[in-house]
Amino acid sequence: MIHPNAKKAAAVGIAAALLLTACGRNDAGPTASSPAEAIASGPASGTITLWAQGSEGEALPALLKEFEAENPGVKVNVTAIPWDAALSKYQTAIAGGTTPDVAQMGTTWMGDFADSFDATPKEIDTSDFFPGSVKSTEVEGTTYGVPWYVDTRVVYYRSDLAEKAGITKAPETWDDFKALATALKEKAGAKYGVQLPAGVAGSYLDTLPFQWSNGAKLMNDDGTKWTLDTPEAAEALKYYASFFADALASKAVSTGTTAEASFVDGSAPMMMSGPWHVGLLNKAGGPGFEDKYKVAPMPKEKTSTSFVGGSNMVVFKKSENRDASWKLLQWLSKPEVQLKWYEATGDLPSQQSAWKDPSLASDSKLSIFGEQLKTTNNPPAVSTWTQVAAAADSEIEQIVKAGKDPAEALKSLQQAADSIGTGK
Repeated sequence: MIHPNAKKAAAVGIAAALLLTACGRNDAGPTASSPAEAIASGPASGTITLWAQGSEGEALPALLKEFEAENPGVKVNVTAIPWDAALSKYQTAIAGGTTPDVAQMGTTWMGDFADSFDATPKEIDTSDFFPGSVKSTEVEGTTYGVPWYVDTRVVYYRSDLAEKAGITKAPETWDDFKALATALKEKAGAKYGVQLPAGVAGSYLDTLPFQWSNGAKLMNDDGTKWTLDTPEAAEALKYYASFFADALASKAVSTGTTAEASFVDGSAPMMMSGPWHVGLLNKAGGPGFEDKYKVAPMPKEKTSTSFVGGSNMVVFKKSENRDASWKLLQWLSKPEVQLKWYEATGDLPSQQSAWKDPSLASDSKLSIFGEQLKTTNNPPAVSTWTQVAAAADSEIEQIVKAGKDPAEALKSLQQAADSIGTGK
């Protein structure tokens, strides 16, 4: 996030790993639900139980005092759950019928648990949310919950070293991106021109912006078949693999230093990451370092498309206080409330109008995230995604470390995905 401490950064990393290793459900997935019931009028009342992960769960009670003040008859009880315990806790609660009223859901968990969520009522206005974040709440044609906060991936690069190498503008295309990585190594003294995942958990996810930018789709339009083995995907992975083949990226899973350290010392001065790295890099680099690097949208082939992440807020079907729960989600969706949450935590607003605020619009780095969020995509919201992603990570490792042909790797992945199925 924007102003993270080490604890929050660790939570983000754990969350990312969880989202990619979670087990899918064995059932056939949620069926299309009937139109959601309307939300009763009047102020919220009664008790709302809310589960939230990591530092969000710790910070929410202070924010929610304002909601309770606006609705004197309501009380929100927040339970903070460590990210590494969240998956099993939700699975146990769903199995035992002991779910909270409201919960924070990682965007790639939606397909796993959607049949336990209450469908979003029509009173919830989604028109101002970033389109990609709204898509993350949709499962098999039904919308569940609301986008709470968002993040996306952009390119971070050492602009001071780029200038030393003779490049004065941000990379815009695939060719620009490759040229910058090459120049940083050959002319600016970097050991590697760019940091790219080399087969660890989540590597496939990090290749998706390249695939999407080249027009690849992971599933057919009705979500009934995986379409992983396509010319567009193969071309993107061939491009990705070229950085390792040309020694512009390290094949080692770990170089012994953190991403921040390699970026700051100039040994690997370009990477793709989310908004939390602004704060981490500023801290690692010390005073004045923020002027030595810039961020840019994902490099474009056909489009400049990135991954959209963050968290959604959902209401469970078994909620004992449904109407008040949805009123809470309406309140959390207000642009002015999201800006207060951003000021408190650094979590970026999912409401586009909030980005007009000077705290975001006038920031040269954060405004790029706002620009990128207009063109994003996310993995399919199906219960088997996490299993397919794990199989894909193995293929990325084979491509990077063993030199496996991307087209052959995609054939293997397609076979594995067909075997795993779509959960339908």
